[in-house]
Amino acid sequence: METNPTNPRIDQFRAEVADLDIKTPADAGERNYLVVGIVLMVIGLVLIFAGYWGASGTAVLAEQIPFVLSGGFLGVGVMIVGAAMFVRYSLSRYLRFWLIRTIYEERSQTDQVVESLGRIEVLLRETTRAPAE
Repeated sequence: METNPTNPRIDQFRAEVADLDIKTPADAGERNYLVVGIVLMVIGLVLIFAGYWGASGTAVLAEQIPFVLSGGFLGVGVMIVGAAMFVRYSLSRYLRFWLIRTIYEERSQTDQVVESLGRIEVLLRETTRAPAE
């Protein structure tokens, strides 16, 4: 079931949106979450590797603990923050697409309902006029 692209309701809606003069949001701010998230995940991996490298150089446990704390735990924490920023970016993009798609589908369904009600109205008028004639 296709919608009519020259529907007066859609044209009116487009004109009203154009009158609002709303600027589209810039994607650069959100893209920063993606870039920073990926960079933080890489830095976290480097910190974990550096902690392992430092701890593997000695057999004394007291000398290994600072490497594990500074490299391992800090690296995991940085990776978690990076992953959270990456997921935030991904979810916002997906949810924005989902919302736009939902709005489009609802408008399409509304147009179909209005069209069907118009046909029903015409049929009801015809049936009420027929016995009077």
